[in-house]
Amino acid sequence: MAMVKEILRSRNLLLVVFIPLLLLPLPLLYTSSEASCAYVLIVTAVYWVSEAVPLGAAALIPAFLYPLFGVMKSSEVAAEYFKNTTLLLVGVICVAASVEKWNLHKRIALRMVMMAGAKPGMLLLCFMCCTTVLSMWLSNTSTTAMVMPIVEAVLQELVNAEEERDVISTAGSTIIEENEPIGICQCWPFFSYLSAQILVLPPKPSEPDLSTKYRYQSRHDHMVCKCLSLSISYAATIGGLTTIIGTSTSLIFLEHFNNHYPNAEVVNFGTWFLFSFPISLIMLVLTWFWMHWLFLGCNFKETCSVSKKKKTKREEMSERRIQEEYKKLGNVSYPEMVTGFLFILMTLLWFTREPGFVPGWSSFFEKKGYRTDATVSVFLGFLLFLIPAKKTCFGKTEKGDVERSTNINTLDPIITWKDFQKTMPWEIVVLVGGGYALAAGCKTSGLSTWIGHQMLSLSSLPYWAVTLLACILVSLVTEFVSNPATITIFLPILCSMSETLLINPLYTLIPVTMCISFAVMLPVGNPPNAIVFSYGHCQIKDMVKAGLGVNLIGLAVVMVAINTWGIRLFELNTFPEWAAVSNITRQI
Repeated sequence: MAMVKEILRSRNLLLVVFIPLLLLPLPLLYTSSEASCAYVLIVTAVYWVSEAVPLGAAALIPAFLYPLFGVMKSSEVAAEYFKNTTLLLVGVICVAASVEKWNLHKRIALRMVMMAGAKPGMLLLCFMCCTTVLSMWLSNTSTTAMVMPIVEAVLQELVNAEEERDVISTAGSTIIEENEPIGICQCWPFFSYLSAQILVLPPKPSEPDLSTKYRYQSRHDHMVCKCLSLSISYAATIGGLTTIIGTSTSLIFLEHFNNHYPNAEVVNFGTWFLFSFPISLIMLVLTWFWMHWLFLGCNFKETCSVSKKKKTKREEMSERRIQEEYKKLGNVSYPEMVTGFLFILMTLLWFTREPGFVPGWSSFFEKKGYRTDATVSVFLGFLLFLIPAKKTCFGKTEKGDVERSTNINTLDPIITWKDFQKTMPWEIVVLVGGGYALAAGCKTSGLSTWIGHQMLSLSSLPYWAVTLLACILVSLVTEFVSNPATITIFLPILCSMSETLLINPLYTLIPVTMCISFAVMLPVGNPPNAIVFSYGHCQIKDMVKAGLGVNLIGLAVVMVAINTWGIRLFELNTFPEWAAVSNITRQI
């Protein structure tokens, strides 16, 4: 028995050692480039799926195995690890670091909640809208980590009001949760570590409150806590779909698409937003209705009323608490104004670079194709390292500004390199690079062509059925495998399949990219789920039940979108010339 336990503890090491050895006959018996590339692809995929080694470390496997097996030169592989999308991410992270450092996100969130009031239905809608807006520009994990402490503070006021703490509930009227809550002060150290998918934060032994069970005054209170907590994770996912920079999966898709189809100039920030914004809006409304019906019931009139006469004492206390938190922020600071201005300017420049229906600002330059969205983001991000955080005062200064600027050196910039390093997800950068390297190897070796020929059996199905099957498949896989790993594995396969079946690649790639983000049924599905689960308000069965509905809503909305306005926006009813050229080049 002890030996079995030891083997289970060492399973990751055993996977790392034995998987390459067991698969080694593949490149040894079949000496073709396709077999060698398949060996590297399978080993990397197994490491990603099992997470036997860190995702970023597994992404480095093509960097040494491709040259060893003669699939690609070392210099060619190295060039795949740093692309245009990496620079786009660097610029965006600079702005995100400034937003987090100067609490601009907290100001936006609290202001929106103050507008909604403390009625459960309106509070749910407001928090979901706020999280969705933030998640358009920040990572889903960061957004959830920012908003959940505010949600927890509101829930504490709703559930643990002073007048209720001494109430002893009778049997059947009080719910005792087995999961212990995680206090707000305890969660913040956890957030910086949540780039990896971790389920529960171990409680601090020195905290006396954690030894007690979490008590809810009524079943309704418990349902409100579940509903608000889970909705933050779902709203973060919905917001991430809206912009091309919202999630790592969309960034991976964009770079792979531009790499694989260099002549295709159809997907940029503007076209993606025009396609995905209606999807996010519809999903947000439907998810709100679903969550409200599932946890709060159908009495929308009572839970969504904005009348001050119908507010309970606890709701008034919650609103007072939110207003106090907002007052603590003081007046809008100079760094917040600069960050907000650059944030809006970045968005406008992205939209107007190549809007499609009118000439964009990039047309003012003689040489075409030199400027991308990364050019804008890196330039504006660079400015944040130059602009001083303390405004030079030539006149009177308000008291709030004086108090806030006492700890700021006159020459300190709005963000420092340390601020950038804390926010920059280097593991994702390496992971994305590994995906590009794998895709390049599949193309160079001819493996993608071979895979495409195996898909000819699907030619009898309608195009929409092929896309639906692909979306269902990735939706299931991504519940257990990380989103970046899932899309990195499936992109080369789907490109080859689309070219073989003469389907516009975007007709398959865009819905699949979006559906990969719908890993919302399990705590291990994505980091936002793990953050929400760690607060202890919901159980796994609650996440599965609510997440299944969100998954079906997302799948249905995405399929309707790609078959309606998506066809017109991306001209999906024809097999494009840029895909045909790529297919011919690859076969040669």
